[in-house]
Amino acid sequence: MHNYCTELFMKINPVIYLKWLKLIYYNSVLSIIKSVIVALTWIVMTGCSNETSKDVNTKTKDAESEPVLDIGYIDESVDPGDDFYNYTNANWIKNNPVPEQFNRYSSFEKLYDNNMKQMRELLENAMNSKDTKDPLFQKLGDFYSSGMDTVKIEADEIKPLKDDFDRIDAIKDIKGFQDAAAFYQKRELWPLFYIFSGQDTKNSSMIIAQFHQGGMGLPDKDYYLSEDPHSKEIRKEYTGHIVKMFELTGEEKAQSEKDAAVVIKIETQMARASLTLLEQRDPNSIYHKMTLPGLQKLLPGFNWKSYFTMIGLPENTEINLRQPEFFKEINGMLKSVPVTEWKIYLRWVLINNAAEFISSDFANEHFRFFSAVMSGNKKMPERWKRVLKTTNTVMGEALGKMYVKKYFPPEARQRMMDMVKNLKLSLKDHIEGLDWMSVATKKEALAKLEAMTLKIGYPDTWKDYSNLNVQKDSYYNNVMHAYEFLFSEDMAKIGKPVDRTKWSMLPQTVNAAYQKGMNEIIFPAGILQPPFFDLNADDAVNYGAIGCVIGHEMTHGFDDQGRLFDKNGNLSNWWTKEDSLKFSEKTSALVKQYDNYKISDSLHINGRLTLGENIADLGGISISLSALTRVLKDEEIKKIDGFTPVQRFFIAYSQLWKLSILDKEQIRRLTQDVHSPSEARVNGIVYNIPDFYEAFGVKSGKRFKPGKDRVKVW
Repeated sequence: MHNYCTELFMKINPVIYLKWLKLIYYNSVLSIIKSVIVALTWIVMTGCSNETSKDVNTKTKDAESEPVLDIGYIDESVDPGDDFYNYTNANWIKNNPVPEQFNRYSSFEKLYDNNMKQMRELLENAMNSKDTKDPLFQKLGDFYSSGMDTVKIEADEIKPLKDDFDRIDAIKDIKGFQDAAAFYQKRELWPLFYIFSGQDTKNSSMIIAQFHQGGMGLPDKDYYLSEDPHSKEIRKEYTGHIVKMFELTGEEKAQSEKDAAVVIKIETQMARASLTLLEQRDPNSIYHKMTLPGLQKLLPGFNWKSYFTMIGLPENTEINLRQPEFFKEINGMLKSVPVTEWKIYLRWVLINNAAEFISSDFANEHFRFFSAVMSGNKKMPERWKRVLKTTNTVMGEALGKMYVKKYFPPEARQRMMDMVKNLKLSLKDHIEGLDWMSVATKKEALAKLEAMTLKIGYPDTWKDYSNLNVQKDSYYNNVMHAYEFLFSEDMAKIGKPVDRTKWSMLPQTVNAAYQKGMNEIIFPAGILQPPFFDLNADDAVNYGAIGCVIGHEMTHGFDDQGRLFDKNGNLSNWWTKEDSLKFSEKTSALVKQYDNYKISDSLHINGRLTLGENIADLGGISISLSALTRVLKDEEIKKIDGFTPVQRFFIAYSQLWKLSILDKEQIRRLTQDVHSPSEARVNGIVYNIPDFYEAFGVKSGKRFKPGKDRVKVW
């Protein structure tokens, strides 16, 4: 994923992340449920090469990988006081336009391609192997092989969906519709709403069921309701897309247009009752714990007892109804919407989710809307990339086990441990030195920091796939069986204690995350390579890159959401009232800065939506810079390529975020992504850091901030 810490997005808009990760990784949605469904954003996976160079620019021997720092990207004609992002990255941006198959392009995408090639080799070895002694190896190969058998997939056309269409056609009443909806939820197609396992935010030692709003094809309610020209155009295109997909099933155009109108009507009604991303940032607003009797009393139009039985939940299961008003709307719709219309809606849910796994006419139209129209992609990724993405989604730990064995250097774990320990000491110093926080709150903050745990590289135990049924004969059936396997595995966690050894991220992922409920930070193997980390790089660039990522994730434990959780991961207020007010004052200043940040003449950042990530960016760079000063030796103070260590620190940080992006994707992200655009993750941060001004001798400039206007939170 192109932005680290998807966990925030996943918690805010959970299974949209999961759905879009499964179906359209090339159309980033952001992230970010599994931590509980934790992406757009999505997660970028990338390989970790065993080969690294020893030259001062930290370039790797692999020509396809990016250096942590490259002075060739710097444009000396740009004044660092005017635009540090473009000062450090303009030459790279000029020479790296967005390729056709992407809607954005950065070091992450380059690493993504490299990683995909590595995983492709692993899967093709499994596919072509004659060794049947390793069942897991064989399952990986058979799953991938079924997706690559385009001759059979094209010949079958829509035949794989025949049984599903018959099941939907046989629905006679609302009970039949509810049963069918439960059946397709077990296949993770998600009609009506989402259900998943997740920590009880007020009892973090236990897993409970989480019910989350959903049921819509578009990723956010504003697409259905906003009257701005862009949203209107998306609605028009989406309607046309639904018509086309129904036509591909054999319907006449006139009937397809009627069916599309029904789908739009139902989804729009759901959208009106949905909470916005911003409204869901308050964890208390999405915590409504109850049991089956309370759920049935609140929502009598749905047979919840039967539903629990169908999806495998005991009647005494505790649940969190995250958005009660949405579910009340669904309850009313079950009475007001005719069964015939629900059947049309269910057909659409099926077609929309199956499109990637059946014949190319469906897959191409799916790509046209969700990637070309929504995000501006010009070219669909190659078949092997799409099948690999799906394989990684459903058998990620099996593939990760192979990946780590071949590509992850174990010495990176120890280097990371050392850096994390140093950054923890740095954050401890920052907390102790805060002039706005009371002794009582500092004590709790330090206890939380001390309790924060770390996961690096890969899990110590791997997932068991022995119950997953995989055959070579049908890609669609394999995907559905895999989704059923994942759903069943997820439901089995509900009502049990939290397993703190489990990982919510795959080891081949280029990402990192802070988990509020676990009070832990995770650094998979995939991120422990350039441009984030290089074992042979000097400390200045590693602390400017991976060090800032570590600090970023640690700071999430103390951002506007993370601070509401205690050292054990419980939603619990450990702040004094006065300290909470002071925190709000400081973060309000950061909100104002980002609200006023223009991306173009007409586009602004939403400072409130992106607040958590902005706090983490600001805290991460401050903490990592302090940690760097701890480790710099006298002989390392010298300049390299004309730059001091502190200058190289800031340049490495900025070059981490170099990016080319299509306008459509930028517009989409400004409304859906909890991360600020790359440019603002640099320019919105460094001009708040006093050391930056000193390092580059900045005394004026377009972005110069007087001392009184600089924000410091942690």
